[in-house]
Amino acid sequence: MNSTETFLRQLFDKAVEVADPMRSLARFLPERPKGRVIVVGAGKASARMGEAVEAAWEPCEGLVITRYGYGRPCRGIEIVEAAHPVPDENGLNATARMLELVKTAGEGDFVLALISGGASALLVAPAEGVTLAEKQAVNAALLASGAPIDRMNTVRKHLSHVKGGQLAAAVYPARMLSLLISDMPGDDPAFIGSGPTVGDGSTPDDALAILNQWKIDVPASVRAALAAPHRVLAPSDPRLARVENVIYAAPKQSLAAAAELAERAGYDVRLLGDALEGEAREVARAQAELALDILASLRPGDRPVLLLSGGELTVTRRGNGVGGPNAEFCLALAIALKGTDGIHAIACDTDGVDGAAEVAGAVIGPRTLNVARATGVDPDLALAANDAHSFFAAIDGQVVTGPTLTNVNDFRAISICR
Repeated sequence: MNSTETFLRQLFDKAVEVADPMRSLARFLPERPKGRVIVVGAGKASARMGEAVEAAWEPCEGLVITRYGYGRPCRGIEIVEAAHPVPDENGLNATARMLELVKTAGEGDFVLALISGGASALLVAPAEGVTLAEKQAVNAALLASGAPIDRMNTVRKHLSHVKGGQLAAAVYPARMLSLLISDMPGDDPAFIGSGPTVGDGSTPDDALAILNQWKIDVPASVRAALAAPHRVLAPSDPRLARVENVIYAAPKQSLAAAAELAERAGYDVRLLGDALEGEAREVARAQAELALDILASLRPGDRPVLLLSGGELTVTRRGNGVGGPNAEFCLALAIALKGTDGIHAIACDTDGVDGAAEVAGAVIGPRTLNVARATGVDPDLALAANDAHSFFAAIDGQVVTGPTLTNVNDFRAISICR
């Protein structure tokens, strides 16, 4: 990386640091309640959240499900690792145990739920008649379809016995506090991890319409499950009356921290939004056009400009390559910029995983296309094959963080300097 690309990586690291549960969760905890306390949770940040809870409250009874490699050394809370983004047997068995655990809570007990992005895959309790293999197939098809995350989570809720408020229903009549890290555009708690502690007004017909809209072929058992009596809790359901849902970390806080760091470095920071959605390559083309317009307007001596954005972009799978929305954004951006001097960019997922690859994202600059061609990789072919991770691996343009233990969605920054 050159100095600009190194600085962009520092901005990303700052965004991740601010969202670390060990830095931010404790102040949202009440005093530890008297009597029995049960801690449950799911998501890529949930084990780190459990670690933060025990740092404040001492060891706790409980069970948390996180992604493979994202476990933490909790003393009382049991940490189970399972598959993400497509669920597996570990997640299935741990979810069953979690539901049995919370059903032992009585009226005077307190349940703390720790929910972050990734819980949709890690909490696995398929509806009657739907097998784990069928649930896996539906998940994989949704991920490849290009459907927005809230649409995917609507389908997941209606094929589950734990999502859409059903975890909270299992806890009732105990009191419940649910602390959430948002990875959802718009920060709607009903869609963070498919809302296991939050009611939802959608219907099975809505889920079926989403499957039809994105042309997702499902077995008869899935359609039968969507024709069964409604499982997802309505927001007015009395079993939700003793639940408090609190989003304590969200993308806007991480973007604000990165913006402050950039401003101190002399940048004119322009925030494009913390909830952007859309096809990664299309958003990249639009941001490339904006960046080129800004570059053309700069005069010698003007402050450099930084475009910041968050949200969750999608990829419609057209090829058989290895990619994710952040790497595909960077690849499409590089192609659209055509090696223009003065523009560098980074796009990464704050959880350290872009798509299904153990890669956070990528970084680009004016030399990206030339380096690729000298290396013998074709950017246009890579984009057509959805093979952005292979492309950036070949030119040493990947950003690899390992588990970040948090998840406030995508981070994108474009530096523009005359």
